[in-house]
Amino acid sequence: MRNKLHHLLCALVVCVAAAPAYALLPIQHWQTQSGARVYFVENRDLPMLDVSVDFPAGSAFDTRAKSGVAALTAGLLKLGARGLSEDEIARRLADVGAQLGGRFDNDRAGMSLRTLTSAGELQQALDVFARILQRPEFPAAVLEREKTRTIGAIKEADTKPQTMLGRNFNALIYGDHPYGLRGSGEADTVGGITRDDLVDFYRRHYSADQAVVAIIGDLRRGEAETLADRLTADLPRSNESAVIPAVPPLARAEIRAVAHPASQSHLLVGMPGIKRDDPDYFPLFVGNYILGGGGFVSRLTEEVRQKRGLAYSVYSYFSPLKERGPFAIGLQTRKDQAGEALAVVRATLEEFLAQGPTADELKQAKQNLVGGFPLRIDSNRKILGYLGVIGFYRLPLTYLDDFVPNVEKVTLADIRNAFARRVDPERMVTVIVGVDEAALGSAK
Repeated sequence: MRNKLHHLLCALVVCVAAAPAYALLPIQHWQTQSGARVYFVENRDLPMLDVSVDFPAGSAFDTRAKSGVAALTAGLLKLGARGLSEDEIARRLADVGAQLGGRFDNDRAGMSLRTLTSAGELQQALDVFARILQRPEFPAAVLEREKTRTIGAIKEADTKPQTMLGRNFNALIYGDHPYGLRGSGEADTVGGITRDDLVDFYRRHYSADQAVVAIIGDLRRGEAETLADRLTADLPRSNESAVIPAVPPLARAEIRAVAHPASQSHLLVGMPGIKRDDPDYFPLFVGNYILGGGGFVSRLTEEVRQKRGLAYSVYSYFSPLKERGPFAIGLQTRKDQAGEALAVVRATLEEFLAQGPTADELKQAKQNLVGGFPLRIDSNRKILGYLGVIGFYRLPLTYLDDFVPNVEKVTLADIRNAFARRVDPERMVTVIVGVDEAALGSAK
């Protein structure tokens, strides 16, 4: 299947202008009787099925006092369900060669299943998966064990510079917004979480009307409809709408230096970026590839690493979410070079904002992004991930078919205008962990 998809996608890259109406991956979409939205791609090449069910149940739906409830709810789904212990769940899935996965971030929480589609294996795997989704038990003893494990992991992570960097960065760009909450929760909040908290969170956020089911594999449409109904019919019903508040703009630039005995300084510079459905997504995506998302061919790598040897790796990214996810530039450098490295990053960004990329940079970026597109969807698992994104964020069903044309049509003016609208150096925060204050010099 991988070779087949690769050849088909390469053909699409070459012929996209000549055949704009051709649907490479025809996505079928419908709603179950319970209200769940389903996204399905039929692929009969292998006797395999991949299915995921996502909910608006990420860490942004925690409260500050109960931070960690969302993560524990997601984590305990598979640790006891409708009469099956966690060991029995693992054994039944292993007996039929099925694999269970999970997803958890600011916006989403969900589970995925990979299984053979032969009758016996499929039915046993789906029975376990349906129990996990619809009848989790949240055993009290398992909860206490997971709380202890989570608290230990949090305390250990809090000693590491990368964790300190991320926490301080999120705190500065999001303040009291839910995106500023740590996904795992805090040691003091996790300790106070009860089983009732998990049950209540599950009932409010894992509802059928908010579920997004993604399916790809060896099924016909009717079989996929039956499967989606089976996985969602007994989910809770909720009258709540899953709303994340808008992210407010930053009022001003701010810099925070955090002491740490690490041998290097860790830096992040950034601000709230864009939402997942932002019309500037593709100009920013292509532009960021040129700025810092393209590895060794990016501007930041050229200026910071190649010309000055200030860092082994430097990068930038937009992480779009339901509301404005972060835009960030990151690197590690010697402590005595932190100020110089920060000054080069700022100068490179300001020049990019003022002048934009060159025509040659844009041409090479498009070639690399278009040429690499087949690798983004060369397996069922990757396609399943895209189906989940398309469904959860309500993107067009033609999103994958339109990806290459959307990259190709980005112009130099599009990039300059999009960055001017979305990136403001006068309102960006800077966090440096493990810094020699003297090394910052005039950069602070």
